[in-house]
Amino acid sequence: MTDALTIGGRRTRPSKILCVARNYADHAKEMGVPVPEEPVFFLKPTTALLPGGGTILLPPESKQVEVETELAVVLGHRGRDITLATAMNFVQGYAVFFDITARDLQAKARKEGSPWTQSKAYDTFAPISDGVPAASVPNPHNLRIRLRVNDVVRQDSNTRQMVFSIPELLVAVSRIMTLERGDILATGTPSGVCPIVPGDVLVGEIEGVGVLTCTAAPRKR
Repeated sequence: MTDALTIGGRRTRPSKILCVARNYADHAKEMGVPVPEEPVFFLKPTTALLPGGGTILLPPESKQVEVETELAVVLGHRGRDITLATAMNFVQGYAVFFDITARDLQAKARKEGSPWTQSKAYDTFAPISDGVPAASVPNPHNLRIRLRVNDVVRQDSNTRQMVFSIPELLVAVSRIMTLERGDILATGTPSGVCPIVPGDVLVGEIEGVGVLTCTAAPRKR
């Protein structure tokens, strides 16, 4: 595990990990839920971060852990009430991100009307690759995004399919909370979300950004 990540060879420490729910219409469809009219955010703790090459530990409390591949935006400046015109100036870099979810625990919490933080917050549930500087990615809204599990393609899409663009997400979330340098914004996942089991090898790749490889193993009590 780690509480920092590398962007262009420089280490940065996020204060929070912000994630976006249902930001690809095909993913909303496969989950059986509507596409939101406004961005929907949730948080992961920084203790969930896992560097590339690490092992995702599957908790014994869950029988259905799933992986989602996402483009992560790393903030380079502190910001509040960001505008559309200035939003991209706050982006320091990009990385490949896995949003790991204990789906059965999430479904149980939703049914009970309880918060589903537990399902997203386990240690190792936020793997992230080394980042690349924003200047090296001319158009983050047109990047191929893929996931292979044990060499089988499970996700294959493009970031142009995002419902809300990166500037729109930054504007919306910065109205809620102050963004700090190093904060991570995971921009949502396309369809193809799939379960993982011990022994699986996950390879996420985003064009021009990088590759994130992790393995899965059981977590001991």
